[in-house]
Amino acid sequence: MSMYRNTIWFLNGIHHYTRKGYEAASKDFQPQDLDVSVVGRSFMITGANSGIGRAAAMAIAKKGGTVHMVCRNKDKADEARLDIVDKSGNTEVYVHIVDMSETSEVWEFAEAFKKQYPSLNVLINNAGCMVNKREENSQGLEKNFATNTLGVYVLTQTLIPLLQKSRDPRVITVSSGGMLVQKLRDDDLQSEKGDFDGVMVYAQNKRQQVVLTQQWAKENTVIHFSVMHPGWTDTAAVSTSMPQFHQMMGERLRSVEQGADTVVWLALSRAAARTRSGQFFQDRQPVPAHLPLAWTHSSDKEIQSFLTHLETLARAVRSKPDPELKSQLSPSTPQFV
Repeated sequence: MSMYRNTIWFLNGIHHYTRKGYEAASKDFQPQDLDVSVVGRSFMITGANSGIGRAAAMAIAKKGGTVHMVCRNKDKADEARLDIVDKSGNTEVYVHIVDMSETSEVWEFAEAFKKQYPSLNVLINNAGCMVNKREENSQGLEKNFATNTLGVYVLTQTLIPLLQKSRDPRVITVSSGGMLVQKLRDDDLQSEKGDFDGVMVYAQNKRQQVVLTQQWAKENTVIHFSVMHPGWTDTAAVSTSMPQFHQMMGERLRSVEQGADTVVWLALSRAAARTRSGQFFQDRQPVPAHLPLAWTHSSDKEIQSFLTHLETLARAVRSKPDPELKSQLSPSTPQFV
């Protein structure tokens, strides 16, 4: 990361990514955009038991949507579901236990879901992680990449046929403004070269999500794809992964509801569906996916190389699933509590 990118990004963040940035942007929001009922529409949200995912699940449940919470920790997921049902009055909230860092588990879940449910209107790729030491999952894949990039890729690709059959289908991926300091690297997807920096690996993964969204939008015109930055938000994940940043920003951080606002707007509003597919959003507005003069654009060759490597890894997972993994869904009964 160059000093220029770092400086421009931070100054931009102080102005736009904080609580004050949200409050300023929200003055231009159209309240009627979210004056909708989504009864009968189904929404899948990964990482839905805490932070931005939980706030989004709560907002969608209050509008009547059927919510599929994809979570790793059953106890936390069950607690979150009970809270969402209690506060929304909506019992159409289901829990699916999936570890997004275990790619074969993600694939098996998505295949089972596709067979069991007749439709899925909106997929929200929210789950993410920032592991500050290089760790591998059970298949030998670097854990940040497995969760933030390959898991998102496998889940989305597997569910695209189901989304295509559904009315007004949308896919929203929660990225990060940190990706603005990263140029796509197609030659080291699992961070095996040089020193390991968890923050920069996470930012690279978030750049990869933007590239994937742009590619999906080109290839699947029936589905509306978007990727967004929630701003600097006060979540447990930020507190744990970036404690110094969390302490430094303090009350300037956004609430989880503010961080989730654009996710909810992209998922629910008619206005969002009228925007061009494949764009990067911040506070309900499409914004550039690159800083000016930051040299973070990639060539078509680099993008194709990245996509080819990603698909090769995904095919390996699909052709050799872990025999001990069991489907997260019963073939006859929805898994809920």
